[in-house]
Amino acid sequence: MVSSRVFLLGIYFTFGATMFVSQARYHYHHHKKHKRRHESQISIPPSPPPEASGPSPDQNWSGVYDVRMFGAAGDGETDDTEAFKSAWDTACQVESAVLLVPSGYSFMIQSTIFTGPCQGGFVFQDDGTIMPPDGPDSWPKNYSRRQWLAFYRVNEMALQGGGLIDGRGEQWWNLPCKPHKGANKTALTTPCDSPIAIRFFMSNNLTVQGIKIRNSPQFHFRFDNCRDVYIESIRISAPALSPNTDGIHIENTNDVGIYNSIISNGDDCVSIGSGCYDVDIKNVTCGPSHGISIGSLGNHNSSACASNITVRDCMIKNSDNGVRIKTWQGGSGAVSGVTFENIHMDNVRNPIIIDQFYCLSKTCTNHTSAVYLSDIQYTSIKGTYDIRSPPMHFACSDSVPCTNITLSDVELLPAKGDVVLDPICWNAYGELQTLSIPPVSCLLEGIPRSILETDAGFCRLN
Repeated sequence: MVSSRVFLLGIYFTFGATMFVSQARYHYHHHKKHKRRHESQISIPPSPPPEASGPSPDQNWSGVYDVRMFGAAGDGETDDTEAFKSAWDTACQVESAVLLVPSGYSFMIQSTIFTGPCQGGFVFQDDGTIMPPDGPDSWPKNYSRRQWLAFYRVNEMALQGGGLIDGRGEQWWNLPCKPHKGANKTALTTPCDSPIAIRFFMSNNLTVQGIKIRNSPQFHFRFDNCRDVYIESIRISAPALSPNTDGIHIENTNDVGIYNSIISNGDDCVSIGSGCYDVDIKNVTCGPSHGISIGSLGNHNSSACASNITVRDCMIKNSDNGVRIKTWQGGSGAVSGVTFENIHMDNVRNPIIIDQFYCLSKTCTNHTSAVYLSDIQYTSIKGTYDIRSPPMHFACSDSVPCTNITLSDVELLPAKGDVVLDPICWNAYGELQTLSIPPVSCLLEGIPRSILETDAGFCRLN
């Protein structure tokens, strides 16, 4: 679970007869291992906080750095990149500084890396609108097409506010190399880099709170090699058919809490990659989407490890998948200690799915090695499923079976009609702790000899 110490910076000044107040809040936190809680009710995530007001451009006081003071126009057309970088470079050197993006303005900035380390308690307060150039034709040729706003080696930072980050992704989604384009809706083999909207890399003690972000060209948020990440009350939105627009992706990142947020997009609401452990996801409303996923893992015969992951008190609606674990054949490593608890499904095509034969083409070959999956618990998973697919699907490796899958209090009914589809199991070992709807009789008992006689599941997480 996450614990926090909250520092409040109150800034007061009088403009005419009106008292103007701007407050910036920084959350310093240290994650402990996430304990599994048994809670029975799903609450609706709160709306993001209301937009805060920004200062008058001629105001200046210690500790707050309005980007307009550094030359930002905020008209939505002028390139404000250098003003943001100047504001960052200045504020970064000041303890408990606030870089302020004021409300009522739209700022267009190019692909940029904001580099730390900064002084402690740094706040990036977005109360306005931030946007990139509009589409690939407007993207400068010498700028990275893989990321838009990147934060590198930044510690003790909060990205927060009532503002909007608008990725302007539609023209990127329409590139002919995207999955939904080309003949027969297949991707064309042309260069297809699209920028991640917000990326944190090698950064620790991070808070993301209250932000609204929409229509990223690719992932909305990505965290690589980070530690102690706290995400609270954010809203992510993109059309259901927007390709590769994952809401939050984490990779080699640990001690993560994602809470009280709403995500609708064209891919996974949350995707958890290799090297992630101690992840707690609670009270997230997800969909339309591809669900909440661990993976894909083990691509290109790589080793992948993930452990101690809890997804609880969430709602998944009108989505291709609910809670999913997906791995490629040929990989190695292990996923263990995963709990999906108190999840409500509303018209989800694959509410519960393990797919160890994950493949994006028709040319994937069979392999004997696989990422070993064990200690996967499903508790209080209820709701409705799209009748095009069975409600539970456990497809495990031929040579490296899944073990210790446990199901308790599972009730999944068809969204339409009265025909209840049977679950599908392949090489999946585990137990049914309570009667379920539909009945699950396809899990195998015990531990297979192939697991006992091999070193499947070897992982070293640092």
